[in-house]
Amino acid sequence: MSDIVYMTRERVKEIEEELYELKTKGRKEIAMKIADARSHGDLSENADYDAAKNEQSLLEMKIAKLEMLLAKAQIIDPSEFPDDKVYILSKVKIKNLKSNDILEYTMVGPEEADFERKKLSVTSPIGKALMGKSKGDIVQVTVPAGKLEFQIIEISK
Repeated sequence: MSDIVYMTRERVKEIEEELYELKTKGRKEIAMKIADARSHGDLSENADYDAAKNEQSLLEMKIAKLEMLLAKAQIIDPSEFPDDKVYILSKVKIKNLKSNDILEYTMVGPEEADFERKKLSVTSPIGKALMGKSKGDIVQVTVPAGKLEFQIIEISK
């Protein structure tokens, strides 16, 4: 199987719960919408029926995507990695050398990235620059707005 997706045990559990919800409650709700639309007669000009079938199609695509994601998932544990360098699941505190802002992120795989929850993808420009670096290292990152420089202040699990 190609394209292994590294995830935490917590993220796998979240996806499994979402998948269960979609397969049970989600499918049941759509089946009821389709049945209701069918009861309105002629299906050839029934907008409610078309909308319900389209919704069903989107739900099934989402279910298939989540199942594929779980099939490719490899659970990783932060204790598997040393904490002297930045690896996936490292908690990193960095300082923007231009603005002096201190930022904290947990390094995660692309499927878990969530900027609002301070989860930074290892495949993002900043994530790539930080990977494998040590405390005190300075990294340069080219982003659409220009070049940024960060110093790694702290690495933990």
